[in-house]
Amino acid sequence: MAALAGLMMTVAIVAITRPDAPAPSPRSSVSARNSEGKLARELDRCATLTMPDSGCEAAWAENRRRFFAKDAAAPEPEIARRADTTQETAP
Repeated sequence: MAALAGLMMTVAIVAITRPDAPAPSPRSSVSARNSEGKLARELDRCATLTMPDSGCEAAWAENRRRFFAKDAAAPEPEIARRADTTQETAP
């Protein structure tokens, strides 16, 4: 029982003396969610149209850019790098 009380006292002291971490800035996440929400609303509107619309074409282009930008940040596979180096060394 004394060990449990000692453990609880230690946890309480560490919690009190540990400095609080600053809260992350909510501005960037809110603005990103806002722009994603606007794009999603525009894409929903475009899904119901039957005639070409320049605003819809721009929204679909932005959606494709965001989708493929996620893949661009991924590292290149090892196999593709080896293929590139063997092509460069071939006479």
